Amino acid sequence: MEEKVIKLVSDATKIDIAKINAGTSFVDDLNLDSLDIVELMMKMEDEFGVEIPEEDAEGLKSVADVVTYLEKKQ
Repeated sequence: MEEKVIKLVSDATKIDIAKINAGTSFVDDLNLDSLDIVELMMKMEDEFGVEIPEEDAEGLKSVADVVTYLEKKQ
């Protein structure tokens, strides 16, 4: 799961996969803005077949947060 999320983040942001790990923060490390994060969450929804409500997405600050969230949803 973690590897799939990291690959998706890398593909969506065009950031080298080697620079992304479980502790990577979307804002602090990748400099994503709110629109980037919304687009990323939409890609996660498509990839993993889950719905991520906006209020849940706001709490997902890092790769590890997304992995934990998706594991609970599946």
